[in-house]
Amino acid sequence: MIIRGDETADILTPGGPMRMHLLRPAGEGRFPGVILFSEIYQVTAPIRRLAAMVAGQGYVVAVPEVYHEYEPAGTVLAYDQAGTDRGNELKYAKPVAAYDDDARAAVAWLASHQACTGRIATMGVCLGGHLAFRAAMNPAVSAAACFYATDIHSATLGQGRHDDSLARLADIPGEVMMVWGRQDPHVPFAGRQAIRGALEEAGVRYEWHEVNAQHAFLRDEGPRYDPALFLQAMGWTAALFGRTLRAG
Repeated sequence: MIIRGDETADILTPGGPMRMHLLRPAGEGRFPGVILFSEIYQVTAPIRRLAAMVAGQGYVVAVPEVYHEYEPAGTVLAYDQAGTDRGNELKYAKPVAAYDDDARAAVAWLASHQACTGRIATMGVCLGGHLAFRAAMNPAVSAAACFYATDIHSATLGQGRHDDSLARLADIPGEVMMVWGRQDPHVPFAGRQAIRGALEEAGVRYEWHEVNAQHAFLRDEGPRYDPALFLQAMGWTAALFGRTLRAG
């Protein structure tokens, strides 16, 4: 499906304007929406290509700039040490409540967009995997695809490095998909076990995938990219979104 990816919108949040990057099918019609939360580097070229892959399956994809309170609109952090340091600094500077405010604003904006049916899912990688997970606590979100989500097992997201994501699992009304790389040092085996055990105990509807891959194996730049696993993961995502956003 041919897409367009030249649109942006600055939406209101309690923390100020947040830029949204929109990618959607070029043809007329209304489509389910997906909010794609990025890594700590914001809307990089690999994130845009990931968004394009999803949009091409027939979805309106919105990608927020997660550090809008701290960086000028349009800022992209580099995949180098300075960019990594800045991204991690901001990840722990921003309050968890501000991440949640952003998610609510993004969900409401996308659900009301003229090209969207109002059905919404979330998706994210790394930091964005955790943000997609938390955004799934919104009753308007039907599903979340969370890839190698950091800080869930350690409850260390945000200012003060203290979040309540695992304590709020009962707030997730939809379905979640968790995908992990077994060689990912950021989420060790014990951490993955803790997350899965908590999902089971809370009765969350979820699917679980562990693959032989490193952190950021979806990022199509750098030595950790695994094209075969990327395609497999996109198949899982397409099945999840098709089941939850298109049914009925």
